[in-house]
Amino acid sequence: MHMAVSIVKILNLKTYFINIFIQRSIAMTKNQRINKGNSLLVFPTSFSIIDIETTGLSPRYDEIIELSAIKVIDGSVVDKFTSLVQPDSSDGIYIDSFITELTGITNEMLASAPKLSSVLPDYLDFIGNDLLVGHNVNFDINFIYDKTESLLSRTFSNDFVDTMRISRRLHPEFQHHRLSDLCERYDIDYSDAHRSLSDCVLTMKCLSFLFDDAKQLYGSAEKFIQHASSKSKSVRASDIITTSDSFMPDSPLRDKVIVFTGTLDTLTRKEAMQIVANHGGINADNVTQKTNYLVLGNNDYCSTIKDGKSRKQKRAEQLKLSGLDIEIIPESVFLDMLDED
Repeated sequence: MHMAVSIVKILNLKTYFINIFIQRSIAMTKNQRINKGNSLLVFPTSFSIIDIETTGLSPRYDEIIELSAIKVIDGSVVDKFTSLVQPDSSDGIYIDSFITELTGITNEMLASAPKLSSVLPDYLDFIGNDLLVGHNVNFDINFIYDKTESLLSRTFSNDFVDTMRISRRLHPEFQHHRLSDLCERYDIDYSDAHRSLSDCVLTMKCLSFLFDDAKQLYGSAEKFIQHASSKSKSVRASDIITTSDSFMPDSPLRDKVIVFTGTLDTLTRKEAMQIVANHGGINADNVTQKTNYLVLGNNDYCSTIKDGKSRKQKRAEQLKLSGLDIEIIPESVFLDMLDED
């Protein structure tokens, strides 16, 4: 009897921790961010370029250590904003050596920096209602949204343009589309990268080159946007074919069964599934016991979804709770996996 009770307790405890994992894994998705701005596929002339540096990848569990923005009006830079931010710490150690090596930001620099609660209002006032531009900017947007909500009880709703998304649509022939990859492609000096203001400058230069590419490849930027924004018919896993010369045997997606749900911000569904196939992964249309990854897109435009979760997501959560090895990840994590190989 005692053994049976203990087993029940263990199973309940396992269910509790799996539930925590599920909530953490979906915490960064747009479904949890009411009135978050929309990702637009445009080449604007007036905007604010934004970039942040952080202590990690999770908007919920990590902190911002630097905020920057460049305001552009009619193609000309009119103002800049940048500030270090002191994260919480009980011992004066704000960041680890990896972050210092990556960004050049030190604990000594952060010791005299203002807290986010005092910097964030000024930052939001600076960008105002501007259209925002950034590289892999969903990452920045999600951090700013969550911190604005938690510290200021406000909603961060600016629409945004992602230069990574433009690059993927414009140049599907390239394997990687990180900021460093674009800078190498366009012969832009990348030596000052990983400080937020420098990354803003780099992103602005890349946006200009992407605009030129769009005109050269499609005749005009408008024709590229029309092409990239066109709705395609529903794609199925059986429609995707891998060619032997494009296969990437060392990819973390190799032999993994991948399912997508919702509308992706950076890629079309077909583009994403082709990438999976080219990385040695296995596309599937539905979540089953064989699924390894469910990639969450945006469900906001699906009128049949009432509670923010698709049928596939609910099924994946059930399988996760039953103990199966299935990961529920946002699009940003999927894109990061592509750059691991």
